[in-house]
Amino acid sequence: MSEKNKFTEATAQEERLDADLKEALSDFRASVLAWSEAAYNRPRTALAAAPRNRVWRLAAGWALGCVLVAGAVSGGVFEGVHVRQHRQELARIEAAQAVERQRQISAQQAREEEELLAKVDSDVSREVPSAMEPLAQLMATDETR
Repeated sequence: MSEKNKFTEATAQEERLDADLKEALSDFRASVLAWSEAAYNRPRTALAAAPRNRVWRLAAGWALGCVLVAGAVSGGVFEGVHVRQHRQELARIEAAQAVERQRQISAQQAREEEELLAKVDSDVSREVPSAMEPLAQLMATDETR
């Protein structure tokens, strides 16, 4: 086959495909137009009110949703209140422990002061200083003889 015959044959084949494609597209267009015309011209009924069952179901769904949201919000609020009360209780306990520690420290200081005062009192109440005590004992033994 010559080159010219192949070209002519390819061109003829493309023209047949183009014709087939054009025919298919025109058929499709005609179908869409016919369907649109039928849909446009059909009798329309007024929209019926929603059935009662559907209305109640919708209302129940909204009510349940509202209850869930309210529960989540109140749970968060009550949890916040609980956390705040817990922190206040911990602060109160820590304050009580601090007061108890302070009381114990004060009692310890008072005991130490009492012991110091008792020691000073015993040191002051001696008749003879401790350095002179051996001599005082000798003298006491001499007087008793």
